[in-house]
Amino acid sequence: MGRIRFAVHPLFLLFGIYYAVTGRVFLFLVSTLVALMHECGHAFAAARFGYRLDKVVLMPYGALISGDIEGIGLKDEIAVALAGPLVNAATAVFFVALWWFFPETYPYTDVAAYSSAAIAAVNLIPAYPLDGGRILYCAVAQKKGEKFAGKLARGMGLAFGALLSALFVYGCFFVSVNFTVLFFSAFLFAGALGGKDRAYLRIRADYSREMKKGLEVKRIAVRTDCTIKKMLTFLRRGKYAEFIVYDENGEYVGEVSEEEFAKILEKASLYAPIGEYFL
Repeated sequence: MGRIRFAVHPLFLLFGIYYAVTGRVFLFLVSTLVALMHECGHAFAAARFGYRLDKVVLMPYGALISGDIEGIGLKDEIAVALAGPLVNAATAVFFVALWWFFPETYPYTDVAAYSSAAIAAVNLIPAYPLDGGRILYCAVAQKKGEKFAGKLARGMGLAFGALLSALFVYGCFFVSVNFTVLFFSAFLFAGALGGKDRAYLRIRADYSREMKKGLEVKRIAVRTDCTIKKMLTFLRRGKYAEFIVYDENGEYVGEVSEEEFAKILEKASLYAPIGEYFL
C-alpha cells in the first residue's frame, strides 16, 4: 500500500479541545482510533482492487481518506465505501461475542464497542461525505450520470447538515446545549462543500482539458514481469504517465501510454505481468 499521509482538519482540533474541557479525553481517543480503523478498511479494500488511498484527514466525528489515482469503477467504489462500516460492524460484533464468553471485559471494552457500532451506523446515512452518501452517488451515477449524482449526494449532505444545525438551535432553547450535534453538522457541511481531495478518485484517459494548460509527463521504467496492479500505483492525478518496458536483461521492449494502459485495464487481470501485452 505504500506510505499513508496524515493531515488534521482545524475542526478536529476544536473537537478535541471540547472533549478535553468536558473531561472525555478517553472517549475522544477511542473514537479517533475507531475512525482510523474505519479508513484502513477503505484503504485495504481499495488495494484489493488495485487502487491506492493514501491520505487520511482527521475530521470531527471521523476521518476522510483520499487517493491520488483515478480509475476505480462505480461498482468497485461501492465495495470500497462499504468496507469501512463493515470493519466497524465486525469490531462491534467481536466485542459483543467477547462479553458473552468473558463478561468481565465489558467495562474495559464498552466504549470501543459502542463507538464502532455508532460509526458503522452513522456512516451509512445517505449524506455526502459519509460512506452512505458515496454509495448513493455511485448507485445513482450508474443510472443518471455522475454530474446529477454528485449534485444529489452533496445536496443530501447539505440537507442533513442543515437539519442537524436546526436541531442544535432547537436544543439550545428547549432541551439542552449539545455541541456534539453542532460538530457533526459542521463535518457534513465541510465534506459536502469540500474539494475533490476529499473523494475517491477514478481513472480517466481523457486529459484534453488539462493539456490546454500543459500537463507534466511522468515516465516510469518497469520490467516485463511488473504486474498491472503495481503499475496502477504509479498513476497520479494531474500527471500523464508513460511506461517504458524492459525485459529481465535490461533490453528495451516498448512503451505504454496512459491511454493504452487504460485499454489494457479493460481486459487485464490485476496480477497479469505487463509483458503479456508485448507478445
